[in-house]
Amino acid sequence: MTSPAISRKTAPAWPTAPKRKAAVTYAAGKTAKARVLIEFPAAALRRTDAAARAEGVSRSQFIRAAVEQRLEAMEAAEFERQLAEACIANSQRNLELLKEFEHVDREAWEALP
Repeated sequence: MTSPAISRKTAPAWPTAPKRKAAVTYAAGKTAKARVLIEFPAAALRRTDAAARAEGVSRSQFIRAAVEQRLEAMEAAEFERQLAEACIANSQRNLELLKEFEHVDREAWEALP
């Protein structure tokens, strides 16, 4: 007896690793924390540990601070991008306002002692 042919449509999908849910813990008065597992090249981990020791903090504290610093830098860069975009979008209106109030500025300048 031969086995029936399995078409691509009926073939089972490749098994995938189950999605991990971060274990979130809550402590009274503290922010929720999740435990994560990350992989580091050995040399980077040695440098991280040395830097953490030099700053007198744990490895986790050092890595958290580095991640926070990077996230803040990314958010600042995005804000700067949006600000520049808004300036360009409003440039024509800004020139119109400048022209409209040019006489006020000149009068105020000329009235200075």
